[in-house]
Amino acid sequence: MSRDIPYRSPFDAFAATAARRPDAPFLLAPAAAALPYAPDGFSYAYGLFKAEVDRLRNEYAAAGYGHGARVALLLENRPVFFLHWLALNALGVSIVPINPDVRPDELSYQLELSEADLLVATPDRMHLTRDAALGRARLIDTDGLIPLCRSEVIRQTPEFNDECALLFTSGSTGKPKGCMLSNRYFLQVADWYLAQGGVAELQADREINLTPLPMFHMNALGCSAVGMMVLGGAVVPLDRFHATRWWQCVAESGATIVHCLGVIPAILLQLPTSEIERQHRVRFAFAPGVDARHRATFEERYRIPIVEAWAMTETGGAAATTTAREPAGFGARCVGRPHAGMEHRLVDDQGADVALGKPGELLVRAKGDDPRAGFFSGYLKDKDATAAAWQGGWFHTGDLVFADEDGLMYFFDRKKTIVRRSGENIGVLEVESALYMDTRIGGCAVTPVPDDIRGEEVFAFIVPNAKADDTEALATSIVTACAERLAYHKVPGYVAIVDELPLSSTRKLARGEIKTLAAAAVAAGRASDLRKLKAKLRQG
Repeated sequence: MSRDIPYRSPFDAFAATAARRPDAPFLLAPAAAALPYAPDGFSYAYGLFKAEVDRLRNEYAAAGYGHGARVALLLENRPVFFLHWLALNALGVSIVPINPDVRPDELSYQLELSEADLLVATPDRMHLTRDAALGRARLIDTDGLIPLCRSEVIRQTPEFNDECALLFTSGSTGKPKGCMLSNRYFLQVADWYLAQGGVAELQADREINLTPLPMFHMNALGCSAVGMMVLGGAVVPLDRFHATRWWQCVAESGATIVHCLGVIPAILLQLPTSEIERQHRVRFAFAPGVDARHRATFEERYRIPIVEAWAMTETGGAAATTTAREPAGFGARCVGRPHAGMEHRLVDDQGADVALGKPGELLVRAKGDDPRAGFFSGYLKDKDATAAAWQGGWFHTGDLVFADEDGLMYFFDRKKTIVRRSGENIGVLEVESALYMDTRIGGCAVTPVPDDIRGEEVFAFIVPNAKADDTEALATSIVTACAERLAYHKVPGYVAIVDELPLSSTRKLARGEIKTLAAAAVAAGRASDLRKLKAKLRQG
């Protein structure tokens, strides 16, 4: 790591800043955010917020909560989330942040797996639990009396390696896994984030970090929240991304950093030009996964450089990359350089190192005596999956990456979303990029579907920019045009014209759901079968 971490927990970092800068803003949101629970916005100083945290911590302590207990929080990105998180973290309690878009069966699964002692929800979100089995968790709203803890509690103080939060993976190939993440993990995420340098050089006590990303993901919880606590900065935790009021929020909040994901810059570029879009103080956007076609246009139009990065919930800051120190104009899908504290390999399916420039699965570990230092602590109640992920002493990311001669790394695709057609590995991102060159396409998602002869075939969901009277003709025309840009085997063999694509809460493509829907569409004959056209185009 770049320096020794002086804190035991995120609460300790928050408390240190509150003691040093009690009047400095900790959480804020402008009226332009139009938050339903705070229409006039809000601003909380470190000192006053610390007093509220201490009050709530005492209530939890009196009810017997401490290390060994978990508490689920259905509190979105609201200030009350930070209030409960910090009060619980001060006692060594782990939190289970809940996605407000969760379905009843998903909520039941997460509460059962985590064995949460308590579920705290805002009054207006209590109805989301109506059809869910809560297991051993007692449900209270934010004004409710805290019931006595029923878990076996060891102590009521935090330690460096204690579990801080249980975050769930996307579950693209099955049930989501519960990643146990320690205090060390989050402090190390913050340490990496604050040490990126280059265009992401940060100034102590001066930054305002605006994020629309949810606190049940490590980006917002680790980089934005813990990062600002350590640095002495402020957090603007929006409820979610709203394009029409984005620039007004950015300007009125005084944000110096904005966080977003790849799809957000593309959406913002569709907005009409306005004066407010240049009235900001933002020095960089931390935005993993931005399409190369949009990055340069975004940077020029809004005068904000984009920082690309790579990390996973499991790796945190122990194994991460960034483009923050790279010159402008880095290549498509470049995720930068690995930081000095990690080791990595790129390997083929047999575990042999791949040649320079060839994609291979990224294996990572921490340098030093403990290869797992700063990583996730394991998958809850799934030792076999944890052992498989760490096979051979390396964490297997499942991401296919290649490197160039200068040491820069480039994301190729997820190993699980690769289409393996007749022995060829086809990256879905490459096919999607080719499809997006067709101006008739407003959105697309490519995924593998089973094929009796070739193993798998390329399937594309397409959202057209205009209503199509003849979807079969449109699909045929799109595939014909795509064949001019891609090798034959990469061209979609199936196309389904749809109104929208399944997205996650962070506006990423829900790849697991897309794969399931594609297989169902083929089986039910709801997709255009263009495999014969594809063969004809090859011959032509």
